[in-house]
Amino acid sequence: MSSAEAKGENGTQISKMAKMSGDASTLDKIPPDTLSKVQEHLKCFHLSLEKLQVVSARLRKDMVRGLGKHTHHKAPVKMLPTFVRATPDGTEKGDFLALDLGGTNFRVLHVRVVEEEQKVLKMDSQICAIPKEMMLGTGEQLFDHIAACLSDFLVSQDLKGQTLPLGFTFSFPCEQKEIDKSILIHWTKGFNCSGVVGKDVVKLLKEAIHRRGDYDIGSVAMVNDTVGTMMSCGYKDQSCEIGMIVGTGTNACYMEEMSNVKRVEVREGRMCINTEWGGFGDDGSLKDILTEFDVVVDETSINPGVHTFEKMISGMYLGEIVRLLLVRLTEDELLFKGRASKALLTRGKFETKFISEIEEQDSSLKKTQNIWKLLGLKCDAVDFRVVRLVCSAVSSRSARLCAAALATIANRIRVNRGLDRLKTIVGVDGTVYRKHPK
Repeated sequence: MSSAEAKGENGTQISKMAKMSGDASTLDKIPPDTLSKVQEHLKCFHLSLEKLQVVSARLRKDMVRGLGKHTHHKAPVKMLPTFVRATPDGTEKGDFLALDLGGTNFRVLHVRVVEEEQKVLKMDSQICAIPKEMMLGTGEQLFDHIAACLSDFLVSQDLKGQTLPLGFTFSFPCEQKEIDKSILIHWTKGFNCSGVVGKDVVKLLKEAIHRRGDYDIGSVAMVNDTVGTMMSCGYKDQSCEIGMIVGTGTNACYMEEMSNVKRVEVREGRMCINTEWGGFGDDGSLKDILTEFDVVVDETSINPGVHTFEKMISGMYLGEIVRLLLVRLTEDELLFKGRASKALLTRGKFETKFISEIEEQDSSLKKTQNIWKLLGLKCDAVDFRVVRLVCSAVSSRSARLCAAALATIANRIRVNRGLDRLKTIVGVDGTVYRKHPK
Protein backbone atom coordinates (compact mmCIF):
# COMPACT_ATOMS: atom_id res chain seq x y z
CA MET A 1 0.00 0.00 0.00
CA SER A 2 1.49 3.36 -1.01
CA SER A 3 0.29 6.91 -0.66
CA ALA A 4 0.11 9.30 -3.58
CA GLU A 5 -0.31 13.02 -3.31
CA ALA A 6 -1.21 15.11 -6.37
CA LYS A 7 -0.41 18.80 -6.31
CA GLY A 8 -0.84 20.74 -9.53
CA GLU A 9 -0.02 19.25 -12.91
CA ASN A 10 3.06 17.16 -12.24
CA GLY A 11 3.61 17.18 -8.51
CA THR A 12 2.79 13.61 -7.60
CA GLN A 13 5.15 12.17 -5.01
CA ILE A 14 5.33 8.39 -4.88
CA SER A 15 7.22 6.40 -2.29
CA LYS A 16 9.47 3.47 -3.26
CA MET A 17 9.24 4.16 -6.98
CA ALA A 18 11.86 6.73 -7.97
CA LYS A 19 15.26 5.98 -6.43
CA MET A 20 18.18 6.90 -8.62
CA SER A 21 20.24 4.19 -10.26
CA GLY A 22 23.95 3.67 -9.76
CA ASP A 23 24.94 4.17 -6.12
CA ALA A 24 28.32 5.76 -5.46
CA SER A 25 29.91 2.60 -4.02
CA THR A 26 29.24 0.79 -7.31
CA LEU A 27 30.53 3.60 -9.54
CA ASP A 28 33.70 4.29 -7.53
CA LYS A 29 35.03 0.77 -8.05
CA ILE A 30 34.64 0.59 -11.84
CA PRO A 31 37.69 1.82 -13.80
CA PRO A 32 36.88 5.30 -15.23
CA ASP A 33 37.38 4.32 -18.87
CA THR A 34 35.13 1.26 -18.52
CA LEU A 35 32.55 3.27 -16.56
CA SER A 36 32.28 6.01 -19.21
CA LYS A 37 31.79 3.44 -21.98
CA VAL A 38 29.17 1.51 -19.97
CA GLN A 39 27.30 4.70 -19.12
CA GLU A 40 27.22 5.60 -22.80
CA HIS A 41 25.36 2.34 -23.46
CA LEU A 42 22.97 3.04 -20.58
CA LYS A 43 22.28 6.66 -21.46
CA CYS A 44 19.13 5.73 -23.40
CA PHE A 45 17.56 4.30 -20.22
CA HIS A 46 17.82 7.54 -18.24
CA LEU A 47 14.61 9.53 -18.65
CA SER A 48 14.66 13.16 -17.55
CA LEU A 49 11.83 14.76 -15.58
CA GLU A 50 10.92 16.73 -18.70
CA LYS A 51 10.66 13.55 -20.77
CA LEU A 52 8.56 11.86 -18.07
CA GLN A 53 6.22 14.87 -18.11
CA VAL A 54 5.85 14.42 -21.88
CA VAL A 55 5.07 10.72 -21.35
CA SER A 56 2.48 11.68 -18.72
CA ALA A 57 0.82 14.17 -21.08
CA ARG A 58 0.58 11.54 -23.84
CA LEU A 59 -0.96 9.03 -21.43
CA ARG A 60 -3.47 11.63 -20.26
CA LYS A 61 -4.65 12.14 -23.86
CA ASP A 62 -4.86 8.39 -24.47
CA MET A 63 -6.95 7.93 -21.32
CA VAL A 64 -9.47 10.45 -22.64
CA ARG A 65 -9.54 8.63 -25.99
CA GLY A 66 -10.11 5.32 -24.22
CA LEU A 67 -13.09 6.71 -22.30
CA GLY A 68 -14.74 8.15 -25.42
CA LYS A 69 -17.77 6.47 -26.94
CA HIS A 70 -16.51 6.92 -30.51
CA THR A 71 -12.74 6.84 -29.93
CA HIS A 72 -12.22 3.92 -27.53
CA HIS A 73 -12.02 1.24 -30.23
CA LYS A 74 -8.83 2.84 -31.64
CA ALA A 75 -7.33 3.85 -28.31
CA PRO A 76 -4.20 1.93 -27.21
CA VAL A 77 -5.15 2.54 -23.55
CA LYS A 78 -8.51 0.77 -23.45
CA MET A 79 -9.99 2.32 -20.24
CA LEU A 80 -12.38 -0.58 -19.70
CA PRO A 81 -15.47 -0.14 -17.47
CA THR A 82 -15.44 -2.72 -14.66
CA PHE A 83 -19.01 -2.19 -13.34
CA VAL A 84 -17.51 -1.86 -9.86
CA ARG A 85 -19.23 1.25 -8.54
CA ALA A 86 -17.66 1.64 -5.09
CA THR A 87 -14.80 0.47 -2.89
CA PRO A 88 -15.53 -1.68 0.21
CA ASP A 89 -17.03 0.02 3.28
CA GLY A 90 -16.19 -2.61 5.91
CA THR A 91 -19.69 -4.14 6.16
CA GLU A 92 -18.86 -7.09 3.92
CA LYS A 93 -19.17 -10.57 5.47
CA GLY A 94 -19.35 -14.26 4.58
CA ASP A 95 -17.40 -17.06 2.89
CA PHE A 96 -16.05 -16.65 -0.64
CA LEU A 97 -13.94 -18.49 -3.16
CA ALA A 98 -11.42 -16.71 -5.35
CA LEU A 99 -9.46 -17.60 -8.47
CA ASP A 100 -6.48 -15.44 -9.42
CA LEU A 101 -5.13 -16.07 -12.92
CA GLY A 102 -2.58 -13.71 -14.37
CA GLY A 103 0.75 -15.44 -14.86
CA THR A 104 2.50 -18.78 -14.98
CA ASN A 105 0.83 -19.73 -11.67
CA PHE A 106 -2.69 -19.17 -10.46
CA ARG A 107 -4.09 -19.11 -6.94
CA VAL A 108 -7.25 -20.63 -5.51
CA LEU A 109 -8.47 -19.10 -2.23
CA HIS A 110 -11.11 -19.53 0.44
CA VAL A 111 -11.78 -16.29 2.32
CA ARG A 112 -13.97 -15.66 5.36
CA VAL A 113 -14.80 -12.03 6.12
CA VAL A 114 -16.25 -10.92 9.46
CA GLU A 115 -18.14 -7.61 9.53
CA GLU A 116 -17.99 -7.00 13.29
CA GLU A 117 -14.19 -7.08 13.33
CA GLN A 118 -13.84 -5.59 9.82
CA LYS A 119 -11.15 -8.06 8.92
CA VAL A 120 -10.43 -11.25 7.02
CA LEU A 121 -10.80 -13.97 9.66
CA LYS A 122 -9.65 -16.86 7.49
CA MET A 123 -7.77 -17.09 4.20
CA ASP A 124 -6.49 -20.39 2.86
CA SER A 125 -4.92 -20.66 -0.55
CA GLN A 126 -3.25 -23.04 -2.94
CA ILE A 127 -0.95 -22.21 -5.85
CA CYS A 128 -1.28 -24.21 -9.06
CA ALA A 129 1.28 -24.14 -11.86
CA ILE A 130 0.32 -23.73 -15.51
CA PRO A 131 2.69 -25.74 -17.74
CA LYS A 132 4.27 -23.78 -20.60
CA GLU A 133 2.61 -26.00 -23.22
CA MET A 134 -0.79 -25.30 -21.66
CA MET A 135 -0.20 -21.53 -21.96
CA LEU A 136 0.04 -22.08 -25.71
CA GLY A 137 -2.56 -24.88 -26.00
CA THR A 138 -6.34 -24.77 -26.25
CA GLY A 139 -8.65 -22.72 -24.07
CA GLU A 140 -10.54 -25.87 -23.12
CA GLN A 141 -7.35 -27.44 -21.74
CA LEU A 142 -6.59 -24.32 -19.72
CA PHE A 143 -10.03 -24.00 -18.15
CA ASP A 144 -10.29 -27.75 -17.49
CA HIS A 145 -6.98 -27.46 -15.60
CA ILE A 146 -8.30 -24.51 -13.57
CA ALA A 147 -11.53 -26.40 -12.78
CA ALA A 148 -9.53 -29.47 -11.69
CA CYS A 149 -7.33 -27.42 -9.37
CA LEU A 150 -10.39 -25.72 -7.88
CA SER A 151 -11.93 -29.15 -7.28
CA ASP A 152 -8.79 -30.38 -5.49
CA PHE A 153 -8.79 -27.25 -3.34
CA LEU A 154 -12.43 -27.69 -2.33
CA VAL A 155 -11.66 -31.24 -1.24
CA SER A 156 -8.61 -30.11 0.78
CA GLN A 157 -10.71 -27.44 2.53
CA ASP A 158 -13.67 -29.78 3.11
CA LEU A 159 -15.89 -27.45 1.06
CA LYS A 160 -17.23 -29.94 -1.48
CA GLY A 161 -21.02 -29.78 -1.44
CA GLN A 162 -21.13 -26.08 -0.56
CA THR A 163 -22.03 -23.57 -3.27
CA LEU A 164 -20.03 -20.45 -2.56
CA PRO A 165 -19.80 -17.19 -4.54
CA LEU A 166 -16.58 -16.83 -6.49
CA GLY A 167 -14.42 -13.84 -7.33
CA PHE A 168 -12.54 -14.45 -10.59
CA THR A 169 -9.44 -12.35 -11.14
CA PHE A 170 -8.52 -12.73 -14.80
CA SER A 171 -5.60 -10.42 -15.48
CA PHE A 172 -5.75 -10.05 -19.23
CA PRO A 173 -7.36 -7.30 -21.35
CA CYS A 174 -11.10 -7.95 -21.36
CA GLU A 175 -14.19 -6.03 -22.44
CA GLN A 176 -16.40 -6.31 -19.38
CA LYS A 177 -20.10 -6.38 -20.31
CA GLU A 178 -21.45 -7.09 -16.83
CA ILE A 179 -19.97 -8.02 -13.47
CA ASP A 180 -20.16 -11.71 -14.54
CA LYS A 181 -19.55 -11.37 -18.27
CA SER A 182 -16.14 -10.49 -19.70
CA ILE A 183 -14.84 -10.92 -23.25
CA LEU A 184 -11.11 -11.52 -23.77
CA ILE A 185 -9.66 -8.91 -26.14
CA HIS A 186 -6.23 -10.50 -26.54
CA TRP A 187 -3.73 -12.55 -24.59
CA THR A 188 -0.58 -11.11 -22.97
CA LYS A 189 2.21 -12.29 -20.63
CA GLY A 190 3.21 -15.34 -22.66
CA PHE A 191 -0.29 -16.84 -23.05
CA ASN A 192 -1.78 -17.63 -26.45
CA CYS A 193 -4.49 -20.26 -25.84
CA SER A 194 -6.71 -20.89 -28.85
CA GLY A 195 -10.48 -20.49 -28.75
CA VAL A 196 -10.60 -17.86 -26.01
CA VAL A 197 -10.14 -14.45 -27.68
CA GLY A 198 -13.57 -12.95 -28.28
CA LYS A 199 -15.21 -15.34 -25.80
CA ASP A 200 -16.73 -14.80 -22.35
CA VAL A 201 -14.14 -16.19 -19.93
CA VAL A 202 -16.66 -16.53 -17.10
CA LYS A 203 -18.77 -18.77 -19.33
CA LEU A 204 -15.69 -20.83 -20.27
CA LEU A 205 -14.90 -21.35 -16.58
CA LYS A 206 -18.47 -22.39 -15.76
CA GLU A 207 -18.53 -24.79 -18.72
CA ALA A 208 -15.29 -26.42 -17.52
CA ILE A 209 -16.78 -26.86 -14.03
CA HIS A 210 -19.98 -28.32 -15.47
CA ARG A 211 -17.95 -30.76 -17.60
CA ARG A 212 -16.54 -32.17 -14.37
CA GLY A 213 -19.94 -32.35 -12.66
CA ASP A 214 -18.52 -32.96 -9.18
CA TYR A 215 -19.10 -29.48 -7.71
CA ASP A 216 -20.77 -26.15 -8.44
CA ILE A 217 -20.14 -22.48 -7.72
CA GLY A 218 -22.49 -19.63 -6.87
CA SER A 219 -22.53 -16.17 -8.44
CA VAL A 220 -19.33 -15.03 -10.11
CA ALA A 221 -17.83 -11.55 -9.88
CA MET A 222 -15.21 -10.97 -12.57
CA VAL A 223 -12.45 -8.49 -11.75
CA ASN A 224 -9.05 -7.55 -13.07
CA ASP A 225 -6.09 -8.00 -10.70
CA THR A 226 -5.71 -4.23 -10.36
CA VAL A 227 -9.35 -3.97 -9.28
CA GLY A 228 -8.87 -6.81 -6.81
CA THR A 229 -5.80 -5.06 -5.39
CA MET A 230 -7.67 -1.75 -5.03
CA MET A 231 -10.66 -3.48 -3.40
CA SER A 232 -8.60 -5.49 -0.92
CA CYS A 233 -6.62 -2.40 0.02
CA GLY A 234 -9.86 -0.39 0.22
CA TYR A 235 -11.27 -2.89 2.70
CA LYS A 236 -8.58 -1.77 5.15
CA ASP A 237 -8.49 1.90 4.13
CA GLN A 238 -11.54 3.44 2.45
CA SER A 239 -9.41 6.25 0.96
CA CYS A 240 -7.85 3.79 -1.52
CA GLU A 241 -9.07 4.68 -5.03
CA ILE A 242 -6.21 3.43 -7.22
CA GLY A 243 -4.90 -0.08 -7.78
CA MET A 244 -1.60 -0.85 -9.51
CA ILE A 245 0.17 -4.08 -10.48
CA VAL A 246 3.88 -4.32 -11.26
CA GLY A 247 4.54 -8.02 -11.66
CA THR A 248 4.62 -10.36 -14.64
CA GLY A 249 2.68 -7.58 -16.37
CA THR A 250 1.68 -4.07 -15.34
CA ASN A 251 -1.65 -2.28 -15.16
CA ALA A 252 -3.67 0.15 -13.05
CA CYS A 253 -7.26 1.03 -12.24
CA TYR A 254 -8.91 3.98 -10.51
CA MET A 255 -12.30 5.47 -9.62
CA GLU A 256 -13.56 7.63 -12.50
CA GLU A 257 -16.54 10.00 -12.60
CA MET A 258 -19.44 8.34 -14.45
CA SER A 259 -20.01 11.56 -16.42
CA ASN A 260 -16.68 10.85 -18.18
CA VAL A 261 -17.39 7.18 -18.94
CA LYS A 262 -19.12 7.73 -22.28
CA ARG A 263 -19.56 4.01 -23.07
CA VAL A 264 -21.93 3.45 -20.14
CA GLU A 265 -25.34 5.12 -20.05
CA VAL A 266 -25.41 5.90 -16.31
CA ARG A 267 -24.15 9.42 -15.61
CA GLU A 268 -24.13 9.66 -11.80
CA GLY A 269 -21.60 8.44 -9.27
CA ARG A 270 -18.30 6.73 -10.04
CA MET A 271 -17.01 3.53 -11.60
CA CYS A 272 -13.69 1.77 -11.38
CA ILE A 273 -11.90 1.91 -14.73
CA ASN A 274 -9.37 -0.75 -15.73
CA THR A 275 -6.93 1.37 -17.74
CA GLU A 276 -5.00 -1.49 -19.40
CA TRP A 277 -2.08 0.94 -19.52
CA GLY A 278 0.23 -1.85 -20.67
CA GLY A 279 -0.98 -1.05 -24.20
CA PHE A 280 0.19 2.56 -23.96
CA GLY A 281 2.48 3.20 -26.92
CA ASP A 282 1.01 0.51 -29.17
CA ASP A 283 0.18 3.28 -31.65
CA GLY A 284 3.83 4.37 -31.79
CA SER A 285 3.52 7.26 -29.32
CA LEU A 286 6.51 6.01 -27.27
CA LYS A 287 8.89 5.44 -30.19
CA ASP A 288 11.15 8.26 -29.03
CA ILE A 289 11.94 6.52 -25.73
CA LEU A 290 12.19 2.94 -27.00
CA THR A 291 15.74 1.63 -27.06
CA GLU A 292 17.11 -0.84 -29.60
CA PHE A 293 16.90 -3.46 -26.83
CA ASP A 294 13.18 -2.78 -26.32
CA VAL A 295 12.64 -3.25 -30.05
CA VAL A 296 14.35 -6.66 -29.99
CA VAL A 297 12.35 -7.75 -26.93
CA ASP A 298 9.13 -6.78 -28.72
CA GLU A 299 10.06 -8.40 -32.03
CA THR A 300 10.99 -11.71 -30.38
CA SER A 301 7.92 -11.84 -28.11
CA ILE A 302 4.84 -13.90 -28.92
CA ASN A 303 2.83 -10.68 -29.34
CA PRO A 304 4.91 -8.16 -31.34
CA GLY A 305 3.50 -4.64 -31.38
CA VAL A 306 1.27 -5.30 -28.38
CA HIS A 307 1.68 -3.93 -24.83
CA THR A 308 4.62 -1.63 -25.57
CA PHE A 309 4.52 0.09 -22.16
CA GLU A 310 4.31 -3.23 -20.31
CA LYS A 311 7.39 -4.53 -22.11
CA MET A 312 9.44 -1.62 -20.73
CA ILE A 313 8.29 -2.17 -17.15
CA SER A 314 7.18 -5.63 -16.13
CA GLY A 315 8.83 -8.78 -14.84
CA MET A 316 8.06 -10.75 -17.97
CA TYR A 317 10.57 -8.61 -19.91
CA LEU A 318 13.05 -6.82 -17.60
CA GLY A 319 15.41 -9.79 -17.39
CA GLU A 320 15.56 -10.07 -21.17
CA ILE A 321 16.33 -6.37 -21.57
CA VAL A 322 19.22 -6.75 -19.13
CA ARG A 323 20.46 -9.88 -20.93
CA LEU A 324 20.58 -8.06 -24.28
CA LEU A 325 22.53 -5.23 -22.69
CA LEU A 326 25.00 -7.65 -21.11
CA VAL A 327 25.52 -9.36 -24.47
CA ARG A 328 26.28 -5.98 -26.07
CA LEU A 329 28.72 -5.00 -23.33
CA THR A 330 30.43 -8.39 -23.62
CA GLU A 331 30.75 -7.97 -27.39
CA ASP A 332 32.42 -4.60 -26.71
CA GLU A 333 34.77 -6.33 -24.23
CA LEU A 334 33.43 -4.33 -21.29
CA LEU A 335 32.26 -7.47 -19.47
CA PHE A 336 33.48 -11.00 -18.81
CA LYS A 337 36.73 -10.36 -20.74
CA GLY A 338 34.68 -10.39 -23.94
CA ARG A 339 33.63 -14.03 -23.54
CA ALA A 340 29.87 -14.68 -23.55
CA SER A 341 28.51 -18.05 -22.44
CA LYS A 342 25.92 -20.10 -24.29
CA ALA A 343 23.37 -19.29 -21.56
CA LEU A 344 23.98 -15.55 -21.83
CA LEU A 345 23.38 -15.76 -25.57
CA THR A 346 20.10 -17.66 -25.04
CA ARG A 347 16.83 -15.75 -24.88
CA GLY A 348 15.13 -15.88 -21.51
CA LYS A 349 18.08 -17.25 -19.55
CA PHE A 350 18.67 -14.08 -17.52
CA GLU A 351 15.65 -14.12 -15.20
CA THR A 352 14.09 -10.96 -13.78
CA LYS A 353 14.56 -12.32 -10.26
CA PHE A 354 18.34 -12.08 -10.87
CA ILE A 355 17.94 -8.29 -11.08
CA SER A 356 16.45 -8.16 -7.58
CA GLU A 357 19.17 -10.41 -6.16
CA ILE A 358 21.97 -8.38 -7.77
CA GLU A 359 20.49 -5.06 -6.61
CA GLU A 360 20.03 -6.10 -2.99
CA GLN A 361 21.79 -3.60 -0.71
CA ASP A 362 24.12 -6.25 0.72
CA SER A 363 24.54 -8.06 -2.58
CA SER A 364 28.06 -9.07 -3.55
CA LEU A 365 29.96 -11.17 -6.04
CA LYS A 366 30.09 -13.96 -3.48
CA LYS A 367 26.36 -13.85 -2.68
CA THR A 368 25.41 -14.00 -6.37
CA GLN A 369 27.73 -16.88 -7.29
CA ASN A 370 24.75 -19.10 -8.08
CA ILE A 371 23.63 -16.69 -10.81
CA TRP A 372 27.00 -16.72 -12.56
CA LYS A 373 27.16 -20.51 -12.23
CA LEU A 374 23.73 -20.88 -13.86
CA LEU A 375 24.80 -18.55 -16.66
CA GLY A 376 28.18 -20.26 -17.11
CA LEU A 377 30.05 -16.99 -16.66
CA LYS A 378 33.33 -16.12 -14.97
CA CYS A 379 32.48 -12.93 -13.17
CA ASP A 380 35.05 -10.80 -11.32
CA ALA A 381 34.44 -7.88 -8.93
CA VAL A 382 34.37 -5.25 -11.69
CA ASP A 383 32.04 -7.38 -13.83
CA PHE A 384 29.68 -7.67 -10.88
CA ARG A 385 29.57 -3.89 -10.40
CA VAL A 386 28.97 -3.30 -14.11
CA VAL A 387 26.13 -5.85 -14.16
CA ARG A 388 24.67 -4.20 -11.06
CA LEU A 389 24.81 -0.82 -12.80
CA VAL A 390 23.01 -2.28 -15.84
CA CYS A 391 20.30 -3.86 -13.66
CA SER A 392 19.85 -0.58 -11.80
CA ALA A 393 19.45 1.41 -15.04
CA VAL A 394 16.79 -0.94 -16.40
CA SER A 395 14.81 -1.25 -13.15
CA SER A 396 15.03 2.50 -12.46
CA ARG A 397 13.55 3.27 -15.87
CA SER A 398 10.73 0.85 -15.09
CA ALA A 399 10.09 2.61 -11.76
CA ARG A 400 10.11 6.09 -13.29
CA LEU A 401 7.69 5.10 -16.04
CA CYS A 402 5.36 3.58 -13.42
CA ALA A 403 5.66 6.74 -11.34
CA ALA A 404 4.85 8.97 -14.34
CA ALA A 405 1.79 6.87 -15.21
CA LEU A 406 0.61 6.78 -11.60
CA ALA A 407 1.03 10.56 -11.38
CA THR A 408 -1.17 10.89 -14.47
CA ILE A 409 -3.98 8.94 -12.80
CA ALA A 410 -3.70 10.78 -9.47
CA ASN A 411 -3.78 14.13 -11.26
CA ARG A 412 -6.80 13.05 -13.31
CA ILE A 413 -8.73 12.25 -10.12
CA ARG A 414 -7.66 15.60 -8.66
CA VAL A 415 -8.76 17.57 -11.73
CA ASN A 416 -12.02 15.61 -12.00
CA ARG A 417 -12.93 16.75 -8.51
CA GLY A 418 -11.79 20.33 -8.93
CA LEU A 419 -9.18 20.05 -6.18
CA ASP A 420 -5.90 21.89 -5.77
CA ARG A 421 -4.59 18.98 -3.78
CA LEU A 422 -5.52 15.29 -3.64
CA LYS A 423 -4.37 12.79 -1.07
CA THR A 424 -5.20 9.16 -1.78
CA ILE A 425 -4.01 5.62 -1.12
CA VAL A 426 -2.70 3.35 -3.88
CA GLY A 427 -3.06 -0.41 -3.50
CA VAL A 428 0.02 -1.98 -5.08
CA ASP A 429 0.89 -5.61 -5.74
CA GLY A 430 2.97 -7.75 -8.07
CA THR A 431 6.21 -9.69 -7.79
CA VAL A 432 8.43 -6.89 -9.13
CA TYR A 433 7.02 -4.41 -6.61
CA ARG A 434 7.20 -6.87 -3.72
CA LYS A 435 10.58 -8.44 -4.43
CA HIS A 436 12.69 -5.68 -5.93
CA PRO A 437 14.76 -4.13 -3.11
CA LYS A 438 14.32 -0.54 -4.28
